[in-house]
Amino acid sequence: MFNIVLVEPQIPPNTGTIGRICVNLGASLHLIKPLGFDIDDKAVKRAGLDYWDKLDLTIWESFAEFLEAHPIADDSFMATTKTDNLYFDAPFKKGDYILFGSETKGIDESVLLASPDRCITIPMGGAGRSLNLGVSVGVVIYEALRQNYDGFEKITIENTKTNQKES
Repeated sequence: MFNIVLVEPQIPPNTGTIGRICVNLGASLHLIKPLGFDIDDKAVKRAGLDYWDKLDLTIWESFAEFLEAHPIADDSFMATTKTDNLYFDAPFKKGDYILFGSETKGIDESVLLASPDRCITIPMGGAGRSLNLGVSVGVVIYEALRQNYDGFEKITIENTKTNQKES
């Protein structure tokens, strides 16, 4: 359905939670190294519960390697606090790549500046800087689903992929 891309995630429970969201939506998860944890970390699997083995997961060695295979284009969106483009105005399509930066750095600013029209943000009040990564992914991916719900097939554990691969 969609491709969630985490660029250098640092906090295992966030990644586990996002993996669980991906399984429930039939989305693929792409993790870009370096990771701030071991992928076998108990915290990742605890947050993902018994879903982790059902996750369609690809691990990339670097952001450059990912961008070479999937350049930022009309099928890409980058979540950032450095834009005024609201996520709910983005025209999401099935198969899109939705990128989220690490909890500490976000997406490299040079990548954002090269494609400002592909940047999206979640509106927030002035008291906070950002939302938790797992919450941010949930907010955006469910808007993408809302826009593409017609024909959405309910995913069950029995019909999910168990396709874990390294790029």
